[in-house]
Amino acid sequence: MRRESGIPRTLTRRRSSGASAFSRDVLRIDRGSEILAITEAIRSQVLGVLRKRGAIVALSGGIDSSVVATLCTKALGPSRVVALFMPERDTPSDARRLAEMVAGRLGISLIVEDIDAALAALGCYERQREAIRVIVPEYSDGWRCKLSMPSLLDGDQIGITSLTVSDPAGRERTMRMPAAAYLQLVAATNFKQRCRKTMEYYHADRVGFAVAGTPNRLEHTLGFFVKQGDGAADVKPIAHLYKSQVYALAKHLEVPLEIRSREPSTETFSLPQSQEEFYFRLPYREMDLCLWASNNHLAAAAVADVLGFSVAQIERVYRDIAAKRRVGEYLHRAALTAGREADS
Repeated sequence: MRRESGIPRTLTRRRSSGASAFSRDVLRIDRGSEILAITEAIRSQVLGVLRKRGAIVALSGGIDSSVVATLCTKALGPSRVVALFMPERDTPSDARRLAEMVAGRLGISLIVEDIDAALAALGCYERQREAIRVIVPEYSDGWRCKLSMPSLLDGDQIGITSLTVSDPAGRERTMRMPAAAYLQLVAATNFKQRCRKTMEYYHADRVGFAVAGTPNRLEHTLGFFVKQGDGAADVKPIAHLYKSQVYALAKHLEVPLEIRSREPSTETFSLPQSQEEFYFRLPYREMDLCLWASNNHLAAAAVADVLGFSVAQIERVYRDIAAKRRVGEYLHRAALTAGREADS
């Protein structure tokens, strides 16, 4: 496995010697040693390499941001960590309470920046409605929506994203969108991640802090982030950790049980939506193991036997992982220059 630049070498680095090495325990880690390695890396990177005074963390009420905020606080101290909560009209109703719970437990400052007006001024919501009205002309206030993809376990279906809308009476229907309308809906929705990141860097510049990103390994490797949006950060403390490992650290760090008990969600569209149905197409526990197996070049048959899936299903997951890696390559790529040399 290739080590991403800036990610600490920790006990997650294992190599499989073959099919016999694969089990549901391959992602088990020494949580105390892992936390020590990450906190040491945060201190070195933020205070030493970047020469910043502390860290800004965007709290969403989810597991990843809660773990990153906790790790930054352990590494730097509560006075050197500032949390941001940035709601908009589609933010889940309990997200602020959960963010406040984490910040209060850690003793860190929490700044609330409502970005709804900014998104409206950018045309985020109107551009979303315009895209949806291509196939649902009556879509308006009181309606809700989400995007979803078929499970990788449900036959060899093409991974085409579908739109689900719910009218004010709660009646749902699901349909495919024309490519242009789909791309506009995604582009308009991406305003949310980019607006939040703009606010993070405002506060980081204001107080001389670094921006701490919150992607885990699944998101970081498979491209589940917006370029120059939630993919942008100065440090990414958990980008080397599989989602299952993030949950393991969360328990060790005593992140509130209510947050640890929640299934990962996108918190992006107005209808409730899991990360599985929106992007990964498989529960994170199984996707973690399949990504580990893919990284270690294990045959599909060995993985299928352990997970209880068919070989065809695992081969389908492997193909999807390869496709998502290609997406991730573009998202991670720095800007290209025309000349042969450029001053750094």
